[in-house]
Parts: sequence; structure tokens; C-alpha cells
Amino acid sequence: MAGETALPPYRRIAAKIKARIDAGELVPGDRIPSVREIERQEDVSTATATRVAAVLREQGYAESIPGVGTIVAAPKPQTTGPDRLSMLRAGGTGFRDDEVVEVVLSELVPAPENVAKLMELEEGSDVVQRQRVYRDGRGVVAVSTSWLPGVLAEAAPELLRVEPLPKMTFGLIEERTGRRVVKRRDVVAVRPVPSDLADVLDSAPGAPGLTMTNTYWDQAGHVTEHAVDYLGRGRELSAEYALE
Repeated sequence: MAGETALPPYRRIAAKIKARIDAGELVPGDRIPSVREIERQEDVSTATATRVAAVLREQGYAESIPGVGTIVAAPKPQTTGPDRLSMLRAGGTGFRDDEVVEVVLSELVPAPENVAKLMELEEGSDVVQRQRVYRDGRGVVAVSTSWLPGVLAEAAPELLRVEPLPKMTFGLIEERTGRRVVKRRDVVAVRPVPSDLADVLDSAPGAPGLTMTNTYWDQAGHVTEHAVDYLGRGRELSAEYALE
């Protein structure tokens, strides 16, 4: 492809290996082609072949095991809204080390019917709508669209700025209003990818997309935020529970 041929040789080779991983041809624990194999198969120098593994490690696709070599890494846990809340309350930023966020939309809009019902508002009342794209070394993590009661913008006008929030929505709302999230509901579902999100998700409009919907309530039992995340291609949701 034209985009791949424009890449430096080591990144072009790394992209080919990443494509094999995304396609399931290489799975966690499988060995990544060695420097010598890359030299021979791709007809490149040792220096170029050596940089391939470094790129794969940086982007979270591979890890080096002493005595074994470089292998396909196990997928990192998917970061969801509840994860970000937990990381924030633990003193973190709400992001993993290699994550960045782009705020693409932040404005007052008429409340959709389902959002108005959840927030006990009249349909068409103003709500804050924010849309963000989360990315890490492997590409798009999720496209997240959230709605918050419009009244919150009076106490926290930053909610209407197209820029990241220093304490995320959870921390900002609690700081300005005292409304602390004490309850949440998570719903995982497969939904058609909306046409306006298809390009960024590298998906066809209407194709099945994995989603997580989160609703958060404050200590008075009122909804402070309702969010729908469309996960990026190749992402998965997992959870671990201690049974004893």
C-alpha cells in the first residue's frame, strides 16, 4: 500500500508484523521474527532489523523475555470509564502511560430522549455533550461520547471547552459541586458503528461495533454522566475477580 511504502523500512516491517498480530496469525507468546530472519526475509541491514523489535515493544505489541527472545505480548487491559475513575481516585491522571486524548466536541445540545429520561429532565433540555478519542501506541482505544446535565456547565464552564480536563469530568464535577460518583452501571453490547465515527474507528458504517455504556450517579441518586464508548478495532473487554 502507498502509505506503507512511504514508511521507513523498519516501521514498514513492524507494520507488517502488527498486521499479522491483529489478524490472529501471531498470538501472545508466539516468537517475533528474529533479527537474522528479518535481515534475510526483508533484505535489510542488521541495524534496520534490530529497530523492528524496538518499535513493536514501544507500541505494546511485543515484549522481550531473557533466554526466549522477543514474543507477542498479551493485550493490555482495555481502559474504560470506570477504570479511569479508579485511577483518578488513586492519585493518577486517569490515563495509562501511553494514552492520549483528543477532545473533538464539547457543546450544549438538546437532550436525546434516553438521556433526558435518565437525568429526569424534560426532553430537549440542555445537556453538555462531550466527545473524545482515546489513543495509545496501538491506535484508537475508544471513541467516547458523554452527556452531562447542562446545569453543570454553570459551575464548571471548562466542560464546554474543546480541550482535555485536568481532573477529567469526575474530578472537576466533584471539585466544583460536591457531587461525588457513588454508583455506576455498565452495559456491554454490540451496536452498529455510526457513520460519523466509522473513519476514526477504521470501520464501515453500520458494521458491528463493541460498545460499553456507563451511567454514573451521585450521592443524592442523580445521574451526573452517561457515556457510550465505541471500542477501536481489535480491542476487547476483560475483567478479573478474586473468588476467595
